[in-house]
Amino acid sequence: MSNSNQKLKILYVLKILMEHTDECHPITTSGLIGMLKVYGINAERKSIYSDIECLQNFGVDVICEKGQSNKYYIGARDFELPELKLLVDSVQASKFMTLKKSMELIKKLEKLASKHDANALQRQVMVHKRIKSMNESIYYSVDAIHEAIKNRKIIEFKYYSYDINKNFKPRRNGSTYSVIPFALSWADENYYLVGYYDRYKGVSNFRVDRMDQVVVSEKEAEVISGYENFDVTGYTNKIFGMFGGTLERVKIRFEHDMINLVIDKFGKDISICEKDETSFCVYLNLAITNTFFSWIVIFGTHAEILSPAHVREEFNNYLEAICGKY
Repeated sequence: MSNSNQKLKILYVLKILMEHTDECHPITTSGLIGMLKVYGINAERKSIYSDIECLQNFGVDVICEKGQSNKYYIGARDFELPELKLLVDSVQASKFMTLKKSMELIKKLEKLASKHDANALQRQVMVHKRIKSMNESIYYSVDAIHEAIKNRKIIEFKYYSYDINKNFKPRRNGSTYSVIPFALSWADENYYLVGYYDRYKGVSNFRVDRMDQVVVSEKEAEVISGYENFDVTGYTNKIFGMFGGTLERVKIRFEHDMINLVIDKFGKDISICEKDETSFCVYLNLAITNTFFSWIVIFGTHAEILSPAHVREEFNNYLEAICGKY
């Protein structure tokens, strides 16, 4: 065995253990020696024992089942199989990732398990049947946005949307958008850039999968008065479908069996101001948009906007407009 192969031997032993063994699939000393030959490395039993001991001392969880023929396998890994299954399901179910990127990432996740367990990662959430993004550059856009936030720089990009012929067209005739980024937010299965947009003199939201040619500008992101400590979480909790609108303090009455849906949307910190045997009331600071009204409609007769009066009237007009279509 050459000196070069001798130096690589312990690395190949680790590779074989990581790729081919788990609790249900141990490998014998003879098996290790045989697989090392595939890589052009000859080994003796004593050297295998020494390599296993070195790996254990280094912190690799190599389990040895002693017997007439010792058996070895990797015990604890960085990710347990249930954790990898959860990650794979999340990747497969994600709309913002393209099909190609989803498959590439899943292949990388499979390498974190043994080849035997990797088969279990071919999960039930079918990628090919899932609506996926077609924007291949989204990975790099997300990375650029994080960089801009970290370094307090302005982010510049082109923004796109579909026309009636399903063509992906740039908005504002292809003009460049310049935004002071505050955060990335995940809502309605999509990534959004939340930032200060000078054109509207306020906070706006942009779908990351509809952004292209994303560049971190050399321009410093100035501190905008009133937005020094912008609360992104509080902001996203007040809007619906990432559509901004005028904030109002709204009083809403819900029936008791709606409490889970209300907590799912606003969290357990909501303040219940009134309650009786059948219903409860909450005050919420919300953006009044048609998206908010459509959310209220989900509850049917189990919810009622109580105040302010002009919001009740707007909701009534919204319902009348819908009924007018039928």
